[in-house]
Amino acid sequence: MLRENPVLARELLVNLRSSRSFLFQLVYVALLGVVVYAAWPIEREGLTQVSAGAAQSLFELFFYGQFVLIALVAPAFAAGSISGEKERKTYELLLSSPLQPSEILIGKLLSALTYLVLLILSSLPLMLLCFLLGGILLSEIVRAYLILVLAAGTFGLISVACSAYFHRTSAALVVSYLVILPLALVVVYLTRNAAPETRDFVAIALLPPWCLAIWTMVAVVVSRRLLHPPDVGSEGRAVVDEEEEMKNAIGVIIDRDLFPDKLFAPPKRTDLMPDGTNPVLDKELRSEIFSQGTLMLRLVIQVSMLLSIPLMAIQLFFRPEWTAYYVGYVLVFNLLVGPVFSAGSITQERERKTLSLLLTTLLLPGQIVWAKLLASLRVSTVLTFLLTEQLLLAYVLIGDLQQQFWTLLIFLAIIAVTCAVTTSVGLFCSALSRRTVVAMVLTYLLLLLLFVVPIGVERFLTNFTEIGVERLSALTVTSPFAAALSVPLTVSSPDLGLTASERPAPPLVDPIGWPIWAVYLVLGPLLALALNVMTAWIFRLRWWHAGATL
Repeated sequence: MLRENPVLARELLVNLRSSRSFLFQLVYVALLGVVVYAAWPIEREGLTQVSAGAAQSLFELFFYGQFVLIALVAPAFAAGSISGEKERKTYELLLSSPLQPSEILIGKLLSALTYLVLLILSSLPLMLLCFLLGGILLSEIVRAYLILVLAAGTFGLISVACSAYFHRTSAALVVSYLVILPLALVVVYLTRNAAPETRDFVAIALLPPWCLAIWTMVAVVVSRRLLHPPDVGSEGRAVVDEEEEMKNAIGVIIDRDLFPDKLFAPPKRTDLMPDGTNPVLDKELRSEIFSQGTLMLRLVIQVSMLLSIPLMAIQLFFRPEWTAYYVGYVLVFNLLVGPVFSAGSITQERERKTLSLLLTTLLLPGQIVWAKLLASLRVSTVLTFLLTEQLLLAYVLIGDLQQQFWTLLIFLAIIAVTCAVTTSVGLFCSALSRRTVVAMVLTYLLLLLLFVVPIGVERFLTNFTEIGVERLSALTVTSPFAAALSVPLTVSSPDLGLTASERPAPPLVDPIGWPIWAVYLVLGPLLALALNVMTAWIFRLRWWHAGATL
């Protein structure tokens, strides 16, 4: 099933023989090597060791960094495994082959996760070198890599299942991230807050059987869908009739004529477009995103609202001073969902063989890019701000927050700027790439470098260097999470009786002396503007004057 699987052989030959995969692995291992070199103790009058706390911080940086990489990259590799076949019109050819559904599933899953597991294992020698620093048990390293491998298999299989149930890769990606996000948070909580003995017990005794049970159930469901596919036949089924779909819809119903649905789903046009209307923008908003039905959007709204309910309860009744952490949840949602609507804006035109038709219109490159940006930004912004209702409720019900209403405006501004940055990065990567999957992976890696890596580096350097807090805080000015946590709040804690005035003041950015949130609100729009200008220039240079390469 493995050695003679043509699906697995073809995918591995295409992916692992590319120069891109070798270059990415080289950069990944090189960056980890730099981290180990920076943390390695300097020999002064004999070999010295760093403290156990510093070595443990390095270990956690390795583990959580790779775990975040798996959670972000696994869906990008696996969510298009089957939906990509549907988009390329090769899905029926694959099903009509003599391969069994289990062989197709295993081939797609292993081909998507082989390179990811290769990246994880390539860091093992560096982790063993860190073991020599002391303060880390060998059982902790084994537990960490066991969790990483189990997470890769679970997240990848969930993404393949979503890919089998949706017609488009973008829809499969969004749903995959919304399912994977709570699972990832649970794993992080268990590995961070439990005692070492409890961590070993959970990692060795509980996680493997639970993961095997999830794998078995998901594999059976996907195999049955591949054995009896309901989505083959006439090509006309690629476009879903919304009115017919709504008759059988369960849960949220999207009505284009009602508020707030019409913000991200404008009514269908029944008349001629007025003069001066950008046809690309009108098409993207009214038909392109919703041509595959509203199932994906309804699932996004329902799952995100369901996850926000317990967070809202904690914020209102137990930890009102954790308001910034709820804002962090909203930012994570936009980080995962926002790029899906923009990273495929240009690459999907090429994959559907419609880019040549788009370039033959009278529209200028700037108009095309601007229309793609506005359409993606409008949908991602509205979906993200739907989660701010709980934040508004907290400021209405909690007296301490009412007296600091100006901080709500700062939080909303941080969320809005983040929406613009994530959409701009996705569109920029879409102009650089030729395939949607490559654009997605590149987008999430860039956002990871901008939003998450600076916080990890700042925490890492705090334990290994004597640089001041103000200087280290300058590394986090590109992170909206650091900006949200730097907003000053004076809220009484019902458990601890502490207030923000008794805690250390939020760090300022040296040498300008501004808080991090103020610098981010200035730097974020400038970054989005620069990315959009470069996107228009790249689109003009790469596609507008390169019609022969289409």
